[in-house]
Amino acid sequence: MSLFLIVALPFLGALLPGIMNGAGRRVCAGVTFSVSLAAFVGLLSNLPGVLAGEVLVARLDWIPLLGLNASFMLDGLGFFFALLILGIGLLIIAYARHYLSRDDNMGEFFTYLLLFQGAMLGIVLSDNILLLLVFWELTSLSSFLLIGYWKHLPEGRQGARMALTVTATGGLAMIAGMLILGDIVGSYDLSVILQNRALIQASPLYTPALLLILLGCFTKSAQFPFHFWLPHAMAAPTPVSAYLHSATMVKAGIFLMARLWPVLSGTPEWVVIVTSVGLITMVLGAVISLFKHDLKALLAFSTVSQLGLITMLLGTGTAFGAMVAMFHILNHAAFKAALFMSAGIVDHATHTRDIRRLGGLRQLMPVTFVITTIGAFALAGVPLFNGFITKEKMLEEAAHTTLFSLPLLVPVLATIGALFSAAYSFRLIWHVFFGPVRTDYPAKPHDPNPGLWLPPALLAVIVVAIGVAPFLAEPLIKLVTASVLGGAVEMPEIKFKIWQGVSAALYMSVIALGGGIAMIALFKPALRLWDAAPRPEAKRIFDSIIAAAIAASRALINRLHNGAFTRYAAIMALTVVVLGYHAWTTGTMGPQTRAPQPANGVHIAGWLMLVAATCGLVFLHRNRLLSLILIGIVGLMVSVAFVFFSAPDLAMTQLTVEVVTIILLLLALNFLPNRTPIESSVLKRTRDGAIAIVAGLGATALSYYFLLRDPVATSISEFHIANSYKGGGGNNIVNVILVDFRGFDTYGEIIVLGIAALLIFALTETLLAGPVRARLLNRKPDQPRAGDMHPMMMVVMTRVIMPVVLLVGFYIFLRGHNEPGGGFIAGLVVSIAFVMQYMASGFSWASARMRYPYHGIIGAGVLVAGLTGIGAWFFDLPFLTSNYTYVRIPPFEKFELATASLFDLGVFLAVVGAVMLSLESFSRLARRAHVPDAEHAMDIDPSRDDDEEEAQA
Repeated sequence: MSLFLIVALPFLGALLPGIMNGAGRRVCAGVTFSVSLAAFVGLLSNLPGVLAGEVLVARLDWIPLLGLNASFMLDGLGFFFALLILGIGLLIIAYARHYLSRDDNMGEFFTYLLLFQGAMLGIVLSDNILLLLVFWELTSLSSFLLIGYWKHLPEGRQGARMALTVTATGGLAMIAGMLILGDIVGSYDLSVILQNRALIQASPLYTPALLLILLGCFTKSAQFPFHFWLPHAMAAPTPVSAYLHSATMVKAGIFLMARLWPVLSGTPEWVVIVTSVGLITMVLGAVISLFKHDLKALLAFSTVSQLGLITMLLGTGTAFGAMVAMFHILNHAAFKAALFMSAGIVDHATHTRDIRRLGGLRQLMPVTFVITTIGAFALAGVPLFNGFITKEKMLEEAAHTTLFSLPLLVPVLATIGALFSAAYSFRLIWHVFFGPVRTDYPAKPHDPNPGLWLPPALLAVIVVAIGVAPFLAEPLIKLVTASVLGGAVEMPEIKFKIWQGVSAALYMSVIALGGGIAMIALFKPALRLWDAAPRPEAKRIFDSIIAAAIAASRALINRLHNGAFTRYAAIMALTVVVLGYHAWTTGTMGPQTRAPQPANGVHIAGWLMLVAATCGLVFLHRNRLLSLILIGIVGLMVSVAFVFFSAPDLAMTQLTVEVVTIILLLLALNFLPNRTPIESSVLKRTRDGAIAIVAGLGATALSYYFLLRDPVATSISEFHIANSYKGGGGNNIVNVILVDFRGFDTYGEIIVLGIAALLIFALTETLLAGPVRARLLNRKPDQPRAGDMHPMMMVVMTRVIMPVVLLVGFYIFLRGHNEPGGGFIAGLVVSIAFVMQYMASGFSWASARMRYPYHGIIGAGVLVAGLTGIGAWFFDLPFLTSNYTYVRIPPFEKFELATASLFDLGVFLAVVGAVMLSLESFSRLARRAHVPDAEHAMDIDPSRDDDEEEAQA
């Protein structure tokens, strides 16, 4: 199966749970399970190639010049993580089907879960770091939805916000680090980056890139000092916690450190930072976990500790450490998912996760006891369970690692971490399942149906199988390790077996297990010491930092962003003037190479009209209607200037835009006072005037300077002129730029135009649904209105010229690729034709004859333009690449057919829809209660009056 399809399946399948939610819980879960199963089978179909040592690649070039390529690769490491994501994901889906109550929206839950699953697959299979960053942030967003799924719980909402804040902030740092990394190598493809170890480590930007990337990894994988968000994410439903802690979210940072291990590891910076952070996290998480009374909190901090262990192993920079880290990722995923699901079973059966209210469950829940015991023994590193193998290997690596020139530092801390890990694991078993049966359980404990215990039981079988026969995992781990090492170092010769021989690691392991048992025996006095000891509370520190940041932001915003446009304009203008003055005084001024052109009387008259209208607007702007007239004069003179400079496309666009906007603004002015009130003092107006004059003179001087000198660099217009016909098939360079060379910009602009129209519509809906509606309907005009609101002369004239205007618009559209015109201008011309009908006969009469909704016209335009761009992909071309050909249909002459015309059609539809939706919105506001909607095209119609008189007679 294609790697594209494997990644896309969860995203496409995310639509199904919501659709099938009404069909029942079983169908909803079944559909979700089927989607993940399909992706899982598709992944396994690529297993032969991975086992053969191949790196499978799927690539789609999007914007190659910017390094934006949708490319995926599947090697041993990617396969390993994708296997965990999909394999454990299937068990989580089956478990969640029975865990969620009937009050929970299962369709919503599984939609979020599949989105999260797809984002994780995107991370582990991406071959382009820019694409990886997109999926990286998607995991933060989708995990936010999963953690906050129980919206009625304040701790759920707070945990989701905390997780999003920490991981997204780290993600921003990582974006910068990845961009630096790509800049060092000259490529954003991981497959290229991983081949340039020497180049990266020799670069002076290696350290900044390393720090930024590690910041993103540490926040994602809950490493000290960012460990606090993960335990608060336990407010999520247990299936989410099991998935996050075992195979997905928190493993993303670990995965990225492993993926970049060949090019970033081995340096003193890497060893010191990664090993130190991993050790601190391992010990700190284990100590805190021991004294937690909430089952999920205990397991959450144990995850923090285990992630620290893996990080420490990767930080040593040795091939042995990397191999043990990969093995422990597999082991941890198995026993941690089983433990979280077991904790959910206990919570589900007893209605509490408080260990102090539990005990004696061994007799009441024997199946759950067996599964939990297997998982806890693996977590503690007890022999014959999978965790024992990797714990021994970890201690062996620690024994040979020196940090800060202290040979005993790493082994001592690693032993302490292992000791507390054993202690909290034994506490989980002893305090929950042993002891006398209690009579005050919140609910009667019992083992659940197989739907809840079977998924963790399958994982428990894997835990025991690897623990008893570790050689079963050896081929997979060596395959994964080979991908991690990437040829940077040689593969270590290791045999996975239970008995490792007498070594320092064995003694450290005995101390850890014995110390863990002793810690349980001394738990009560240790707990009293823990409770009495002063210690910082990470959540309180986080809340204080957030509160301080909010206070500082508000103080800054209140001073700068107070809603006064004059302040914004003044700050921006002053900044531009200061920077421009600095550039002017410190830069070099070349000699004048051009002579000013002579100006005749027409030029001067036009310039005087433009200046007069602009100055009049400054002094008379409080009269809104007069301001609108002056704005129209300015726009008209700009159109004339475009014609003078041989820019007919721009002139036509400016003129049509001017007509449409003046009409829409006249409608808007209908709801505003005639005059703008004076809100600023004379001093402020004087200040603003001075700033405006200085900025205007500066812009004038700069423009004059550049007009009299040749450009420093070659103008891009030369490229457009040379390639307009050859590359875009059109002689109208402006249109080819809009629909081909910069088609992506145009596509974004029509989307923005449509959004603006929809916002106007939404604002209108809000006004008409609120108390403002009554005021609008009952308002009285301040001046008498004409009795003939829809005069016959105007109606007849608009009917006569409408087909002519439509024909002109059609003509402008067809000629746009080779002559002045195009979809945008044609859309405005056609919009003017429709607007004229609304003006002549009124909104009610005209809208009743409109067959297609304006929202749909906007959507159709964006869709047509987008599909035209996507069509290029089927010919292995970048998005929005146009093509053209010439055809001859007798008896017509040969003519051109270009795909750009379809894109232009999308622009045309979007413009027409946006203009008409804006007009409709304003017109709805213009209705009044005492003015009935027009029933006829015109108010006075002699023929209609004669018919009525005859009918009455």
